[in-house]
Amino acid sequence: MTLNNGIDKTTKWLLICGQLGCILFIVLFLIQGQLRAAYSPLKFPISSLSIGEFGWIQRINFLISGSLIFLFAIGFRRATPLLKNSLWTSRLFGAVALGLIGAGFCSSDPIYGYPMNAPLKIAQFTITGHLHDFFSIFVFVCLPIACFKMRNRFSEFNNQKWASFTLVSVIGMLSAFFLAAVGFKQTLLFVDFAGVFQRLSIIFGFTWLIALSRLIIKVSK
Repeated sequence: MTLNNGIDKTTKWLLICGQLGCILFIVLFLIQGQLRAAYSPLKFPISSLSIGEFGWIQRINFLISGSLIFLFAIGFRRATPLLKNSLWTSRLFGAVALGLIGAGFCSSDPIYGYPMNAPLKIAQFTITGHLHDFFSIFVFVCLPIACFKMRNRFSEFNNQKWASFTLVSVIGMLSAFFLAAVGFKQTLLFVDFAGVFQRLSIIFGFTWLIALSRLIIKVSK
């Protein structure tokens, strides 16, 4: 993949922001999952961390990580003006960022068994909860679409290594998301591991995004 002959420092830091945003999001939800009382990261969704006394930590995580990924979207567009459909791909990355930011402003309702002293509900039931689900869709839909678009670009450049890596990443993200959705609906076989599948979905997608940022910086030198 050949891009601009060099990128300025501002663009480079915008791209690095994407790496920082993805890493921050993953690290914080992993740490919180281990420290939160009566919370099982194996079973409960990441969004449930935004509930309760320490929910502000996850809400800030959504906001800061989303903002950093939004900056990456700007950097991606600046670094790849010669790449076919880069404008639409950058918009997809921006939509992922706005999804995280929106999820930070609109917290999840107590669902899927957490908090454990609340009645079991398997769907959001307030306006804020519905908005949380709405914004979350941008993350789990727009990022896979961006992956598919980038896979096509890598194939056009005959970069089969990255085309294959991108395809594996998007299949992993979508498969894990599907299994998480099945588990959150309290399907017996998957309910106790729904949180694991959701985390794997995010890790697949965000690991690819981190690698993409590093690749663009490398080939633009």
